[in-house]
Amino acid sequence: MVGQNNGTANGQSRKRLDPQWAWQPYQPDGRRPWNLQRAGHLYRRAAFAANWSELQRAVQDGPQKTVERLLTPGPDYEAFDRGMDELASRIAKGNNTVHMRAWWLARMIRTPFPLVEKMTLFWHNHFATSNAKVNNVGYMLQQNQTLRRLALGSFAEMLQAISKDPAMMVWLDTNLSKKGRPNENYARELMELFSLGIGNYTEQDIREAARAFTGWEIRQGKFHFNAAEHDDGEKTVFGRTGRWQGEDIVRMCLEHPACARFIARKLFRYFVSETLEPDAELLEPLAECLRRNQYQIGEAVRMILTSNIFYSEHAYRTRVKSPVEFAVGIIRALEGQPNAIALANALENIGQRLFYPPSVKGWDGGSAWLNSTTLLARNNLAQALVSGEDPQFGSRCDPVVVLRKYGRESADQALRFFLELFLQGDLAEESQQSLASYLRESEQFRWPVYWTQQDRHEHRLRAVCYLVLTQPEFQLD
Repeated sequence: MVGQNNGTANGQSRKRLDPQWAWQPYQPDGRRPWNLQRAGHLYRRAAFAANWSELQRAVQDGPQKTVERLLTPGPDYEAFDRGMDELASRIAKGNNTVHMRAWWLARMIRTPFPLVEKMTLFWHNHFATSNAKVNNVGYMLQQNQTLRRLALGSFAEMLQAISKDPAMMVWLDTNLSKKGRPNENYARELMELFSLGIGNYTEQDIREAARAFTGWEIRQGKFHFNAAEHDDGEKTVFGRTGRWQGEDIVRMCLEHPACARFIARKLFRYFVSETLEPDAELLEPLAECLRRNQYQIGEAVRMILTSNIFYSEHAYRTRVKSPVEFAVGIIRALEGQPNAIALANALENIGQRLFYPPSVKGWDGGSAWLNSTTLLARNNLAQALVSGEDPQFGSRCDPVVVLRKYGRESADQALRFFLELFLQGDLAEESQQSLASYLRESEQFRWPVYWTQQDRHEHRLRAVCYLVLTQPEFQLD
């Protein structure tokens, strides 16, 4: 990838990035053309991955039209969403945690609006709530649906809704906070992790704010305000004194100058780069976009996805895929429909159990996703998905079916196709030659005598798909 020469992709900048250049809309030109690489980059960040038809359409349509399509629910999304919500209601009644995780994975795989699922995953990690403590599938699914409903909408509305969300109230003990015995957990995380960040509040702010959340209870599975248990006295938070209630504290956090910068930084890390640490000047235009649009997240996401910095070397393949992004990306690219329950269990072995983040800080992400154990588990999952031989997944994510659909019948055609589908050609020539050598040598393998010529050929096609998925470049988003 060619980008403006303002630094390196690993965050060790040779020169400070120019914010004016960074946030100007990307305009393709001879030096930075709109091509398969940049289309694939957009789909990885905004939609887990693209199948071949989506990639080709994106290249043809150009960046602006493709971004708008990703930001807009398609005509069949409403029916899909309604059907999945009905299924969630049945799962909640059974309180089945495995089905809960499988349900969300099925949504990610099948949705005609993948950006909203990508953002729901972002918010799940931002408002990290674990069923390990909540122990209520209905509450967890209700929170997930709230995050999805507001994923690209108003962060202000979301922060108020999450504050009264039953799963969050159990997770951070708001439901136990009573007059004279305020619990500080939610007030602390509201400021530290959800809206402001460390250094933008005091311990006294937390103590006073905690009093404002007293009397918040759960009754019949819903938020209930118990005035008798609420501390109605004056409280001083951020230097402002009043008889504040919980909603006032949330509003005051949203009005704090640090809030827009905090959310902008989180969005930058998710969509642009985990390795490039933006300074205040670089981040300010994105923060100002949030303020100007009353915290409409969709507008900030549009600004990111259409910017110069998003299509630059500073962003390109600078994020490590989470386990969910890794698996869902493979499946969506191959247009598969695997067993979501088996997939949920497999992802736990790789380090990401949906609805069970490790702490209130969520998953660390970045290089923490990868070690010798999890990398082997990723390779094993890739093989299970595409080999057609794993009893849990069968042939419901079959590379051979995709090759036939797009008219790639030979082994050489298959290799070129998978390199473009999964890596958009981003593989060193030496590695490409190694894969080509495998294909030549595999013709001499000692195959089982009962295998037909067609069996051997299809096995080689699936094997080359698997080998592409095990390349280090595929771990990067």
